[in-house]
Amino acid sequence: MLLPRKFYAREDTAKIARELLGKLLVVSSPEGRVSGMIVETEAYLGAIDRAAHSYGGRRTTRNEVMYGEPGFAYVFFVYGMYNQFNCVTGAVGTPHAILIRAVEPVEGVELMQKRRPKARKPADLTSGPGKLCIAMGIDRSFNGEDLAGSIVFIEKYRTVPAASITCGKRIGIDYAGEDANLPLRFWVAGNAFVSRK
Repeated sequence: MLLPRKFYAREDTAKIARELLGKLLVVSSPEGRVSGMIVETEAYLGAIDRAAHSYGGRRTTRNEVMYGEPGFAYVFFVYGMYNQFNCVTGAVGTPHAILIRAVEPVEGVELMQKRRPKARKPADLTSGPGKLCIAMGIDRSFNGEDLAGSIVFIEKYRTVPAASITCGKRIGIDYAGEDANLPLRFWVAGNAFVSRK
């Protein structure tokens, strides 16, 4: 069952990031359907968050989708080599987003392995935001896709008990000053596919 738009439209992006754990990220393409259970997320809180692309109200062609309706994909390119998949949340004009950092493969594992032949073990396949985009065939053409559409979407799957969820600071955002220490990264404790333990 697809997550409804109202799931993404709430004000508390950190809460949404927690609740995305256990949901199923699905990509349907001519090559086949692949999916993975979301096991790690990071929340980005818009204009007030030094780590967000929209900090201070920054608005560019790259991040324009963040200012639109919730429940759409925000995909950007980093380090000259990796795509990163995000869900836009909050109200229109409030540029919040949630980075999907890691998933545990469920469907289409052989196709994922074909796309990431250098992955030495199953846990390396989708244990990071760049890895999962390669394995799931997500690139910048997905930017702006409706998460209630038929190309990339998120479904209900499993409920992760609160006791199994850990939170801590986000990764790779040392430039964000004090905001780098905000506990806005959430992950399923003990899951082998989490990017960093």
